[in-house]
Amino acid sequence: MQVMRGWATRYAPWVGLVSILGIAQDALAGDYEGTPQVAEFVGEMTRDYGFAGEQLMGVFREAERKQTILDAISKPAERVKQWNEYRPMFITDARIARGVDFWRQHEAVLARAEQEYGVPAQVIVSIIGVETFFGRNTGNYRVIDALSTLGFDYPPRAEFFRKELREFLLLAREEQVDPLTLKGSYAGAMGLPQFMPSSFRAYAVDFDGDGHINIWTNPDDAIGSVASYFKRHGWVAGEPVVSRADVRGGQVDEGLTTGIEPTKTVGELRALGWSSHDALRDDMPVTAFRLEGDNGPEYWMGLTNFYAITRYNRSVMYAMAVHQLSEQLVQARGVK
Repeated sequence: MQVMRGWATRYAPWVGLVSILGIAQDALAGDYEGTPQVAEFVGEMTRDYGFAGEQLMGVFREAERKQTILDAISKPAERVKQWNEYRPMFITDARIARGVDFWRQHEAVLARAEQEYGVPAQVIVSIIGVETFFGRNTGNYRVIDALSTLGFDYPPRAEFFRKELREFLLLAREEQVDPLTLKGSYAGAMGLPQFMPSSFRAYAVDFDGDGHINIWTNPDDAIGSVASYFKRHGWVAGEPVVSRADVRGGQVDEGLTTGIEPTKTVGELRALGWSSHDALRDDMPVTAFRLEGDNGPEYWMGLTNFYAITRYNRSVMYAMAVHQLSEQLVQARGVK
């Protein structure tokens, strides 16, 4: 990550020179310079957050509209995979081996994160493994291009992505980095843990104490930031994540949770024919779900820490992949 003190000032001389020489605006205009939406956005950033309008326009002069991003976000959703198809995408020998290497390489930092935030090292490693294969796949789009394209040219979610664009420009100013240098996914997710800009500003931490938060190339900050995110989203140190359930009777499916939130209690599920493999209190709220495994349906109760994982990505199968990869990492590492 290129650190640049006062990044916005790099544009001021160029903007001034264009004005002095009287060069036609259209000759230098980028995809977003001068459009009414961008002018309104720059006005808001100037009025509400103290940005210099000409300098910010300099950023948008270089921002590019990416049709590939619009194609990616607009393409029809793939058929929803079943668990027995989804799991092998993330729990592979290669990912486990690389995860063990990552854990050993950053063992001291992971141990400190676990101590400070209560989030097990294997869960932190698993998140980074699932999100980016430990930094191998962090995205090749400039974040400014991704968020500008989606914020100004994708009406279905334009409001959300303009908010993330605002957060991105604020974090670039706060961290004193050139916003044109930072890369991420086509949706603007960034770094080893794939934080959106709003999550970066809310939860990312300077875990190595160098005065900057760098989740792109600094594993220490990425590790600490993942742990911080989970702690802030309700992770309870020492508590389990899920409990396998046996079921019987004709009311079993009435217990299945609609959505992600833990709206049923263990006692309510027991009355519907669910029994946990673990000793759980009747008043404990859980997310009850069924997965299609290799050997047929699997019934599970997701506990508080399971819900914390779904706050990272609102998918039961995602949370299970993270959890089971973390278990595989522990087994491969040979630690208790």
